[in-house]
Amino acid sequence: MASASCSYKELKPGDLIEIFRTGYRHWAIYVGNGYVIHLAPPSEVCEAGVASLMSVFTEKACIRKDPLGLVVGCDRYQVNNIFDGKMEVRPIPEILKEAESRVGEEVDYSVTSANCEHFVTDLRYGVARSCQVDDVMVAAKAALGVIAVGAVAGLCYQLVKRRDRQKE
Repeated sequence: MASASCSYKELKPGDLIEIFRTGYRHWAIYVGNGYVIHLAPPSEVCEAGVASLMSVFTEKACIRKDPLGLVVGCDRYQVNNIFDGKMEVRPIPEILKEAESRVGEEVDYSVTSANCEHFVTDLRYGVARSCQVDDVMVAAKAALGVIAVGAVAGLCYQLVKRRDRQKE
């Protein structure tokens, strides 16, 4: 795991950088010379941290190229080429060319289907995926399942109780 004090020489162009913000993870792609390209809401300051949670309310984002240290701020980060070994990695020169060509674009943004993790995984693997969204969706489905089981159990209890009262 890298920390904010690690040498940029340890990073390789095309690496996915996972930045641990409070409450979520921000993602960027390392393009060399200490710079990353990432997706950010138009109003976001790079090192916004918790303030960038406001990104859930935006429908547009900008593709930006910023110094990694500025984007990371005081947060912890690591290289996380999350799908290496599971998906084919696009050629690095192709990844970098596409990333650089998109800097400055304003794009549609959705926390569930077009966020910063989707952006960088699409660049590296050609497939837009977000594990943090997948994790939230699995947890939400599990919670709904528990609620549904509880509701059915409560309904059954009420029906049995009513039947017992009618027998009396």
